[in-house]
Amino acid sequence: MENELNKSQRLLLGHGAIVLLAGFAVGFGFVFFLIGEIKLWPFPGSIEYQLPGTYDAWRMAHMEGIINGLLLWIFAAVLPSLAPLFTRVYRVAVGMVVAAWTIVLASIIDPFYPDARGLVFSFGENLPNDVAFFLFYIGIVIVSVVIVTIAIRAFRLPK
Repeated sequence: MENELNKSQRLLLGHGAIVLLAGFAVGFGFVFFLIGEIKLWPFPGSIEYQLPGTYDAWRMAHMEGIINGLLLWIFAAVLPSLAPLFTRVYRVAVGMVVAAWTIVLASIIDPFYPDARGLVFSFGENLPNDVAFFLFYIGIVIVSVVIVTIAIRAFRLPK
């Protein structure tokens, strides 16, 4: 039977790879936004269409996927050092996966909907913004709890 640490690391590595791929895919949207058309390479031709959004929104959505995917991989690498600090390390890994996905999905909303950065909850005025806000909120709360818990437990004096 696979131990909890290995299971947790595999979860983080697998989701890290998929989150990275999501960032790469959004990168194609970023390129198509920049050039103002959708290139069909390696096939000839293109689709004359300017993707919506702004430079900053596309760049951020692209970078969120890359950064969060790599952070999941880093977390998998340091997990053996963190395992003694937690009784259920798999729960921590699942929390980090949920946080990564909520942050990445929230950032992908912004390029497609105007004023959907998720910075302020507007309660019904802008549904895409509200969805992004709650996704960011979930991810940030989870990451904050995990990081504060690690800091407290890492500096706890041995008994």
